Amino acid sequence: MEDIFAKLYDMTAFSNIIADPSFLVMYAIAFILLYLGIKKHYEPLLLVPIAFGVLIANFPGGDMGVIQADENGMVLVNGVLKNIWEMPLHEIAHDLGLMNFIYYMLIKTGFLPPIIFMGVGALTDFGPMLRNLRLSIFGAAAQLGIFTVLLCAVMIGFTPQEAGALGIIGGADGPTAIFTTIKLAPHLLGPIAIAAYSYMALVPVIIPLVVKLFCSKKELMINMKEQEKLYPSKTEIKNLRVLKIIFPIAVTTIVALFVPTAVPLIGMLMFGNLIKEIGADTSRLFDAAANSIMNAATIFLGLSVGATMTSEAFLNWTTIGIVIGGFLAFALSITGGIFFVKLFNLFSKKKINPLIGATGLSAVPMASRVCNDIATKYDPKNHVLNYCMSSNISGVIGSAVAAGVLISFLG
Repeated sequence: MEDIFAKLYDMTAFSNIIADPSFLVMYAIAFILLYLGIKKHYEPLLLVPIAFGVLIANFPGGDMGVIQADENGMVLVNGVLKNIWEMPLHEIAHDLGLMNFIYYMLIKTGFLPPIIFMGVGALTDFGPMLRNLRLSIFGAAAQLGIFTVLLCAVMIGFTPQEAGALGIIGGADGPTAIFTTIKLAPHLLGPIAIAAYSYMALVPVIIPLVVKLFCSKKELMINMKEQEKLYPSKTEIKNLRVLKIIFPIAVTTIVALFVPTAVPLIGMLMFGNLIKEIGADTSRLFDAAANSIMNAATIFLGLSVGATMTSEAFLNWTTIGIVIGGFLAFALSITGGIFFVKLFNLFSKKKINPLIGATGLSAVPMASRVCNDIATKYDPKNHVLNYCMSSNISGVIGSAVAAGVLISFLG
């Protein structure tokens, strides 16, 4: 009878959890992420799949965790070292499980990030940026966090490639962070992806914190509509629809000429936007890119990235350094945008609300919504959403170009 109970006990995960309490830490992290996604509504489309991936990967015996290959692509399969890229697909699925199959075939090959960028492009309206093109420069200023953290990471012992992958978290764009890390430091993909998506989800917490530190009430009450009336723009767009069709073609061409390594991201972003702007003739393509393809890609990405977050891979000093460095990169990107607006205001009669600079990172459209909420708290009539979107959208392009630059120099 005792043997039966012993076997039943061994069948459960309790024996493994008692032997290794680190599993409890991972469960706590998964539950916190689920709480933020479900209860707080912080990027639920991202956090819920990631959190659930963390949860299922850390139940002992479930074989749902992703086994990280070394820098040469070698993984331990049934006690034998094998090259993951030379293994047949059916062998990966059979010997390593579903999550490893998805991870190595869709994520680590770099397939899904550009596909998600296509969906993002299909869901993005470049109109606010084109109508307020001068504000798009603040999207470039917000890339400060990427390069500052890169330099700091090199100084504390990370390799230049690892530092580049860490710094890109400051762009606040999950697919860009994943794509860059695959190219520069694939062994850090799990913790960097988790940090990037977690901080994207925490935009409603981080932006108000940075804004409160560096912006005065007077600055936050700058009304952009009143500034437009006082100093109206001399440039008038006569045919916005034509411009919105030309824009993605022109941007792709220019980026391809100057930063070709950024084309997989920028090209797919602009393609998704182009099929949206063309209208009825490409409506079926737009619908697929914005809905079924985008949703499927998000599910696979979230679950498999979360499944990389096992206790062995996550609970170490390197990961802790990535989490801290990622937060600094994120906060510095917001700060860089704010201070560039402050500098601009010193030399311009037409003042700009620093919240527009705070949205120069790529978390679209959440960053713009958060900043608009901050502005309306000080003045219910001061809606800055459309102005913030100009900087916010340009931040997506800026971070993708920054990723291309890093890959070119460090790859």
